[in-house]
Amino acid sequence: MIYDVLVVGGGHAGIEAALAPARMGLSTLMITSSIDKIGFMPCNPSIGGPAKGIVVREIDALGGEMGANTDKTHIQMRMLNTGKGPAVRALRAQADKIDYPKEMQKTILSQQNLTVLEALVEDLLVENNRIQGVKTKDGNMIMGKTVILTTGTYMHSKVMISDEVTLSGPEGAPTSLGLSQSLKDLGFELFRLKTGTPPRVALDSCDFSKTEVHPGDDVIRAFSFDTKEHLPLENQWPCYLTYTNSKTHDIINENLTRSSMYSGVVEGVGPRYCPSIEDKIVRFNDKERHQIFLEPESVHLPEIYVQGFSTSLPREVQEEMIRTIPGLENCRIVRYAYAIEYDAIKPVQLWPSLETKLVKGLFTAGQINGTSGYEEAAGQGLMAGINAALQVQGREPLILKRDEAYIGVMIDDLVTKGTLEPYRLLTSRAEYRLLLRHDNADLRLREYGHQIGLIDEDRYSSFQFKVSEIEAEKERLSQVRITPKAHTNAYLATIPSSLLKDGISALELLKRPEITYAHIHELIEEKNETISPEAAEQVEIQVKYEGYINKSLQQVAKLRKVEEKRIPESINYEEVPNLALEAKQKLAQIRPLTIGQASRISGVNPADISILMVYIEAVRFTA
Repeated sequence: MIYDVLVVGGGHAGIEAALAPARMGLSTLMITSSIDKIGFMPCNPSIGGPAKGIVVREIDALGGEMGANTDKTHIQMRMLNTGKGPAVRALRAQADKIDYPKEMQKTILSQQNLTVLEALVEDLLVENNRIQGVKTKDGNMIMGKTVILTTGTYMHSKVMISDEVTLSGPEGAPTSLGLSQSLKDLGFELFRLKTGTPPRVALDSCDFSKTEVHPGDDVIRAFSFDTKEHLPLENQWPCYLTYTNSKTHDIINENLTRSSMYSGVVEGVGPRYCPSIEDKIVRFNDKERHQIFLEPESVHLPEIYVQGFSTSLPREVQEEMIRTIPGLENCRIVRYAYAIEYDAIKPVQLWPSLETKLVKGLFTAGQINGTSGYEEAAGQGLMAGINAALQVQGREPLILKRDEAYIGVMIDDLVTKGTLEPYRLLTSRAEYRLLLRHDNADLRLREYGHQIGLIDEDRYSSFQFKVSEIEAEKERLSQVRITPKAHTNAYLATIPSSLLKDGISALELLKRPEITYAHIHELIEEKNETISPEAAEQVEIQVKYEGYINKSLQQVAKLRKVEEKRIPESINYEEVPNLALEAKQKLAQIRPLTIGQASRISGVNPADISILMVYIEAVRFTA
């Protein structure tokens, strides 16, 4: 049998990469080392956070699974940055480390058109620069029209505690050794990356009275736009905040040369935005303390994840330094911290569809592309799965633009700029972040999900109803007049807000920073009792931030012509006169598809772009 799509790996990228084509009606095979490891969370069992939480909403808007599964299995959920504007608000959940993968495995195993095989892939089958399938460790050849590699941190991976090095994946899982060599033989350039995980301590050995409690929100939250059943708020588990101190830092400094990172054992580059505790002490030696969050891993597992305490120091040093932290003086370590190093592919070798440039039909997604985090992996997996399926169907790839999604920002960054360290999404990476909000992911992307076949008619109808609700309510409020009556001004004074001297539409009044939709509801007699909370939220945000949103949309429209101007595939950059040498080299290496993409390549300056545009207009290219 020849499968339409073969997916190698069952992590967060592999899950979305396999579900998408299967739900689009294509025969799909997921190959994983263990079915029990599908959806496994080897590091922090949290989903979301700044920028990442918006990615989860985008995955859901397109028809992916991560958000819905988190809603079913979380033990705490909080909206971050609620005191700031909507552009930086993001949802974060503590997922249950046991329930999350179990629920995801049920979803995978019950999905029509999707088969799961336990095996280790060691080689790629390629003919005339076109993928044909894969070869497993036991010699089986499995044929596929497309292949998606989602190997995570399992490709030629090494686990390290001090100078102790073990050839394995996280928590003793097998590593793939042959796949790295297979990619190198095909001409791919790989590089080494490093990440790590902190110790876990016994729940009953912590003294939480010495910490600051961080409970979940006291209002219902959800990642998925389609979630109807919610975890009872009283069932949420709290997290706890504590800090390192000078004693902790002294122990780390005294043992620094025994760390895998500082002893020379580690070859790869670690994550800038989630460094090990010893790296924090070295890089930020002016800080008197560092935050440590104590996070429950599961209602079924009496363990606490010591967030912010990732290390590769020896076990006895871990024992000594962790007990200097308030609340952990008498803790018992049940699993020690370790560093892990693995192979990744330089992502500039990919097209924006996540198909490789060297091998037609071969896609990569997740940490193999140099990213960090479950959410970044899942977002790439979804796009790789969609585009592999679209290729099989003979349709154009779906490329999300930077003004459409954080997923689009991430993929554009990777394939255009590359990365030298584990890439992490941040709100600061998105120049149009006011357009890419948590609250409007469905308005931005659900239409795409429906067009490609991942959003069914029932969900699409609900989405259309929400859109009509928003527009109808904005129109209605524009017609409702609020006059300066005594009781109106008395209510405005309590907010407080400036008193009215003349009549004003409810829509105009809503533009005041301190006025909310709930205030408008109190002020007018013509109340809308049926509007959904989600539609009401959109009305408030769209009205209140209309000027800023329109300004961003105007910037997008202005740049769109340049952004979308195609660069002929047959162009030879060596023949472009007056183009800087560095620009020629970078453009030839990355082969940007558009002028917009070319303008974001490091080393290509505005003068080079102007020269390139003039050349493209002047020369007739062959197809």
